[in-house]
Amino acid sequence: MENQNFKNDNIEEESLDSEESVSNKFKRGCKLYNFRRPDKFSKEHLKALQDIHRDFVRHLATILTGYLRMEVEIDVISVDQLTYEEYICSMPSHVQNMIFKLNPLSGEISMGMSPEVLAVVLDRMLGGSGTINDHNKELTQIEELLTIKFVEKIIKILEEAWSTILPVKSEFVTLANGYHSVPITTSGEIVTLISFEVRLGQKNFGLMNICFPYPVLETVLPKLTPQYIYQHTNVVANEIGKNETLEKIKSAEVEMQVILGTTNIAINDVLDLKVDDIIKLDQKLNEKLIACINKKRKFYVVPGLIQNKICVKIVDQYFEKE
Repeated sequence: MENQNFKNDNIEEESLDSEESVSNKFKRGCKLYNFRRPDKFSKEHLKALQDIHRDFVRHLATILTGYLRMEVEIDVISVDQLTYEEYICSMPSHVQNMIFKLNPLSGEISMGMSPEVLAVVLDRMLGGSGTINDHNKELTQIEELLTIKFVEKIIKILEEAWSTILPVKSEFVTLANGYHSVPITTSGEIVTLISFEVRLGQKNFGLMNICFPYPVLETVLPKLTPQYIYQHTNVVANEIGKNETLEKIKSAEVEMQVILGTTNIAINDVLDLKVDDIIKLDQKLNEKLIACINKKRKFYVVPGLIQNKICVKIVDQYFEKE
């Protein structure tokens, strides 16, 4: 009886151990899910967006330093996902809201800029020293036009930064004071918020942000990985480098020669040549001539005259006969 009880105890312990192991395995393979606020962007997606916009602000700071004629520094300070309602509630009412598109991505994107930044930018664009007097005042009609011009310059640079993912074309939509008047998606939709700190000169600081609703990025999520961006950036960089090299050498001068014909004559005949002597060549009058670039045969040409100057016209590419 004692042996039987001992066996039963062992069986119970084993069953408890197996239940605990199954429970632990279940816990390891699952995670808590919030149905009210689901995570639609993975850590990889957020990291890829951070990398894209770090390149964006690096280029933007360089362009704006020359454009505004003052030192500009911009840093990415956070990349978060939240609901659109949480986003608009966290933004101050006086922040200027610029809405644009990156075609062919579907939907609208929001860019917010604090009045401290915009006031300095507008003052510099109007020829001022970049001082802030009253940054909470409403924009005049002229200031609105200047703001639109400035935003178009920014989204043009953003367009270039996104070329590592896919070719996009920026399109400005509208300018709004605040976020409640022109919503870009539903209140419960998940968005990615990328926040930037902007430093203008030595003493002016402010914030800027870009908000991507989930439907805008849904089609490109498979490409939003650091690995894809790294590989594609090398391809794009190589293509850009090739184009830049070609652009730089366009103005380089090269020597061009046209072969009128060839012949073989003895050295004694060459030594006896005089003015008005005629040398018979192997080229016929109706045959195309050969043009050489840096002593390499490249084109077939025909001779002619333009304004009493001898010239040749390229008619075909030259290929070596095998």
